[in-house]
Amino acid sequence: MTTTNRRDEMRKVFYDAWRKHKEKSIVEPLEAMIIEVILSHPEYHDIFNHPENELEPELEAANPFLHISLHLALREQINTDSPKGIRLIYDNLCQKYPEKHMAEHQMLECLKHILWEAQQTESLPDEQYYLEVLQRIESM
Repeated sequence: MTTTNRRDEMRKVFYDAWRKHKEKSIVEPLEAMIIEVILSHPEYHDIFNHPENELEPELEAANPFLHISLHLALREQINTDSPKGIRLIYDNLCQKYPEKHMAEHQMLECLKHILWEAQQTESLPDEQYYLEVLQRIESM
């Protein structure tokens, strides 16, 4: 299976979840998480309301599918407290910000940075460094 096919299949999951939300259909747990993230990003609603439209190349820099996927990955890390200590950092950031979504966005910047570094070095993300970066934003 090509990367394009996998990308298209994943995007279909996002579109289907949003369609089910609009139709008030029963959703799976992952779809409910996707819907929750999309709801917190009204700037993406038009994209998901019109799946027949191709994503504009200029939007690829702010790829909504990547952004939502990062939210989902972060929430999984928080739910499983993996790496150990991330849930406490999240809880502390939620005390600092009026909305948990804002806390997540602070953490997403760190996650993007760690993933980019791992990609550049063709290695696994350094969890200890990730936690250190998160602790820095927690203490700001």
